[in-house]
Amino acid sequence: MSVGPDAKTQVREVLDRLPDDCTIEDVQYHLYVADKIRRRIEQADAGLAVPHAEAETRLKKWTIT
Repeated sequence: MSVGPDAKTQVREVLDRLPDDCTIEDVQYHLYVADKIRRRIEQADAGLAVPHAEAETRLKKWTIT
């Protein structure tokens, strides 16, 4: 199930927000980020996100105190 606009609409929205002198790499990067955000929202809506307290616990293993 897809949340938000379809792919063509998403591309148009990204292009409308970018400056006229943007590069293909700029477009690719912004589409990549938009897709990652969309996927994470779908995962969170499906209950697959890590709760905040669990994220803090996991992060503590990687930080130096």
